[in-house]
Amino acid sequence: ITEAVNAIKPNISEEIKRMFKSGTTMTRLILINLGVFLIIKLLGAFLFLFQQADINNDLLNLFALPADTAVLLKRPWTLISYMFLHNEFFHILFNMLWLFWFGKIFLEYLDQKKLLSAYILGGIAGGVFYILCYNVFPVFETAVPQSIALGASAAVLAVVATISVYSPDYTIRLFFVGAVKIKYIALFSIAIDILSIQSGNAGGHLAHLGGAMFGLLYGYQLRKGKDIASGFNRFMDKIFSLFTPRTKLHVKYKRPTKPESDIEYNGRKVDEQKEIDRLLDKISKSGYSALTKEEKR
Repeated sequence: ITEAVNAIKPNISEEIKRMFKSGTTMTRLILINLGVFLIIKLLGAFLFLFQQADINNDLLNLFALPADTAVLLKRPWTLISYMFLHNEFFHILFNMLWLFWFGKIFLEYLDQKKLLSAYILGGIAGGVFYILCYNVFPVFETAVPQSIALGASAAVLAVVATISVYSPDYTIRLFFVGAVKIKYIALFSIAIDILSIQSGNAGGHLAHLGGAMFGLLYGYQLRKGKDIASGFNRFMDKIFSLFTPRTKLHVKYKRPTKPESDIEYNGRKVDEQKEIDRLLDKISKSGYSALTKEEKR
């Protein structure tokens, strides 16, 4: 058994690394969510065996988004971490299925940077709307101290809303229903959240609505040719560049052995410099890995 496990483990590990490295932003977001979920569940099972379930709950609270602004000030990272945190299997299952289905449609029309923007900024918008509602409306006053939000639903619904506004007439086929335009699916989802605010998970539905509102605005602006998330994209590019290894380029110049005139030599040097400048510009925008084999050579 040990030999079998040792043989399988490297293969699985390498496959996950390959998927994360070469996959789309949608694939990476799904892998991150699944990875966090597995860590939480494995750690929870381990702590349960040692009768330390309270520690597991404390860890969840450490990364879940609190409605209490005083607690939020002490845990500002939760505005990001909560959208990657799940504690129930069906919760993460349906969130990832929606992200997969609508993420694929999203990437047919828009690029991966915009998908990341819709997910992250939509998740933040959902979290802010949830906190705002819980601290403004009297009905939630007694629930604020113990209320927390977790899950990718707000971020995923932002992706759904964005592409539903950008390409509202895109049609998919649903079991028992038939052909349906995605704008109706988005409107139905938003309507369900509005009607469910009085349920036991009011905070979750409010977060969904916050994410959807951002998605509607983002998709509308993209249709007008304006990317309101461009600043966020530049910020993320800088963050990713910190973790991208820089490759030193050594460029050597030498005259060819075949005699050529000064005019030919100077013209060739100008063309070479233009090509080098183009490649360096491509590297600065997309990284060394974006070059073709010939360009790297």
